[in-house]
Amino acid sequence: MTSDLCSFGLICTLHQDGTTPLILSAAMGHTECVRELLAQGADPACSRTTGTSALFFAAQGGFLDIAILLLEAGANIEAPSTDGGTPLFVACQCGHLPVVEELIRRGANVNSAMKDKATPLFIAAQNGHEEVCRALLTAGASVDAARADRATPLWIAAQCGHDHVARTLLAGGARVDQVRQDGATPLFKAAHKGHAAVVVELLKYRPNLGLLPNGQSALHGAAMFGQLPCVKLLARRSDLRLRNVSGLTPALAAHAARKNDIVAYLKRLEQGL
Repeated sequence: MTSDLCSFGLICTLHQDGTTPLILSAAMGHTECVRELLAQGADPACSRTTGTSALFFAAQGGFLDIAILLLEAGANIEAPSTDGGTPLFVACQCGHLPVVEELIRRGANVNSAMKDKATPLFIAAQNGHEEVCRALLTAGASVDAARADRATPLWIAAQCGHDHVARTLLAGGARVDQVRQDGATPLFKAAHKGHAAVVVELLKYRPNLGLLPNGQSALHGAAMFGQLPCVKLLARRSDLRLRNVSGLTPALAAHAARKNDIVAYLKRLEQGL
């Protein structure tokens, strides 16, 4: 038995924001109601005032059957929201791999970009969805496509501590030393955030251990923020006498930040103990 919305044939707009019964049914995962509404003539391309469509909400919820129904009824696979996000973006954001694969199979643009230039790969990397990242790369997504601030998918994965995603992106050819507009590399962000597992992955690709455009090294970043595991990974590979833009070595930077355990470790290392 269909829901009251379907049985009453209400296919007009429900709210001032443009929400229709079809959009609501798609968002709630009501497959049979979506099927009935489409059969009664509901517009598969309907969208809210924000540009978010029934397909957008189906993709966001991971409702593959509903997404297929809407696509076969003529829903626009690239219909963007006001910020430029398409159904593929929200499927990637939420990690719904089957929906991502279906959208790609039907021609969704894997290199589309939101208003801030973030791509589906960037969004998937930011949220730690390794398999989605792999599917996008296989479909031709640009591994180094950067957001407006020049942060790449690898950069955001490093900042967020997603070592498994970083590994996939590096294997896919990501540039290890790509800098964001503030001059920080993925290694610097991983080190100062304390993401040791990401640091391990990045070190396999011989990243820059010297001074960066931001005036620091990755070791300075780890030392100043008290990230001892990252300091231990970096210190034996780095120049302990290297001075940052303020003229401080990593040990002096740690001392200034009152990171006494880091100071003690670096002093022992300097003394060969």
